[in-house]
Amino acid sequence: MFYSRHASITIERLTKGFPVIAITGPRQSGKTTLARHQFPDKPYISLENPDEREFATNDPKRFLARFPQGAVLDEIQRCPTLFSWLQGIVDQQIIPGQFILTGSSQFELPTSINQSLAGRVAKVELLPLSLSELRAAQCMPITVDQLILKGSYPAVYSRDIDPADWYSNYVTTYIERDVRQLINIKNLNQFQRFIKLCAARTGQLLNLTSLGADCGISSHTAQEWISVLEASYIVRRITPFHSNFGKRLIKAPKLYFLDTGLASWLLNIKNIDTLSVHPFRGALFESMVVSDMMKQQFNHGDRLQLSFWRDNSGTEIDIIDEQDNHIKVIEIKSGATFTTEWVQSLLKLSRLFNNPQVQLQVIYGGEESFDRDNYHVTSWRDL
Repeated sequence: MFYSRHASITIERLTKGFPVIAITGPRQSGKTTLARHQFPDKPYISLENPDEREFATNDPKRFLARFPQGAVLDEIQRCPTLFSWLQGIVDQQIIPGQFILTGSSQFELPTSINQSLAGRVAKVELLPLSLSELRAAQCMPITVDQLILKGSYPAVYSRDIDPADWYSNYVTTYIERDVRQLINIKNLNQFQRFIKLCAARTGQLLNLTSLGADCGISSHTAQEWISVLEASYIVRRITPFHSNFGKRLIKAPKLYFLDTGLASWLLNIKNIDTLSVHPFRGALFESMVVSDMMKQQFNHGDRLQLSFWRDNSGTEIDIIDEQDNHIKVIEIKSGATFTTEWVQSLLKLSRLFNNPQVQLQVIYGGEESFDRDNYHVTSWRDL
């Protein structure tokens, strides 16, 4: 089943000005489906195919000579030698949108792109389905708990499969394939424990020393493994807001899982009854909202502009969204009943900004959206 993706508009725009388009994102996020659907007339080659990969590695010039008008090259990171040859081809005759590359790892791709294709390639990051894409496909779960538990990977919606079964195999495949390719981990069970400990910290400040101690590894190794999870689009760190307003601020980043279905499975939350009373439900709801904000920015081809604010007295704002001169200050609450107490931190930070252009917003787990005099209240359904 094909899901209409907002990133397709961005890809169409970039195709007019760049000879190479690179679509990156986690495995199973829909990169290949989108590329083949958007460029149906281009030959499609998967470098996961051993024969094609061997051909591309041993004789890249003849391999690429088969595609004078370009092609869709899937999982391009499997054959990094192609990048230098692609540079030569696109420099001979600049054809907009000539080659479409897809890849699942941020480790290999940026290095190869920066070295060989700088100025010639436009990059689009494709995460799993956003809430608006689920609505457009009429796949939106009925309740927010169902959405958190199911996550947003396309396969969970297009197949008749229990999400727990799908995520179980996803983690196994990810560890056995991607992790072994990215770094040399001798104890895969320890790495899987590390991922579960990270899931228990989604939506929280990240302390690498504490995380490493809980897993039995050094803080240096914890930093390396977090980088692996980020490179594979499993997690993302959000940094603190840069302005201090004369306050002593927390400098540690916050950690977010990019898919709540995966995080729920790692936390052994397998059904709605467990989730509804689970102590991590609020953190999972916040992760879902923040992940959807990331998807919106990535789908438009924007650089991630999300941060948070927290001072040493414990006053915290979940998200500050900066776009050009526009700033949106956002509080995220999983409760279904709105209360004005949720707005106090927003109003406090608004006074510190002293900027009438700052927008205040509460996103919550209720069903109705509405406006008040100086802030907006948004239901999870209307993200």
